[in-house]
Amino acid sequence: MLSKKVARFEQSVCAACGACVKECPRSAVAIFKGCYAAVAAEQCVGCGKCAKICPTGCIVIEERRNEDEN
Repeated sequence: MLSKKVARFEQSVCAACGACVKECPRSAVAIFKGCYAAVAAEQCVGCGKCAKICPTGCIVIEERRNEDEN
């Protein structure tokens, strides 16, 4: 069962520093093409650890949408 929360990344603000990748306990975050972080919604539990460590503040924890469940 998926959690009710999920991380969302603002790609245009992301510095691709990798701090969120290291902090994620579920390995749900990866740096995409060396440019920005992206989350695998099906792995994310919305714990917020990535958002707390992000130096640019590009990560928010939101309610999961229906499309995240597919």
